[in-house]
Amino acid sequence: MADVAIWAIAAAFAGMGLYALVAPAAVLAQFGVTVETPDGRSEVRAVYGGFGLAVAGVLGAAAAGSGGVREGILVTVGFALAGMAAGRLASRLADRPASLFPVWTYFAIEVAAAAILLAAAWT
Repeated sequence: MADVAIWAIAAAFAGMGLYALVAPAAVLAQFGVTVETPDGRSEVRAVYGGFGLAVAGVLGAAAAGSGGVREGILVTVGFALAGMAAGRLASRLADRPASLFPVWTYFAIEVAAAAILLAAAWT
């Protein structure tokens, strides 16, 4: 069952990555951020697109594999997601998001995915 969840999280990263490569401005528009320059679109494609696809790839390797490499990948990505969620909490101390979407929706997704990956690593 853990492998199914890992594959699902990998698929979510792949979807995010592909979407960022194809429509970089749309990725940040949901946060009210405009991306109007080629350099800005390049940055979104690199960070959300390329990195998202790389994370999808390593999660796929973890789901298909076993042993220390699997555990290392799951712990690394799990803590990265937890760090993203912590950043959203820190931001909450400085600013108040206007609504549940997108900030708190992504916070919940990040916390859940982190918990799933860390649990899969340590069971």
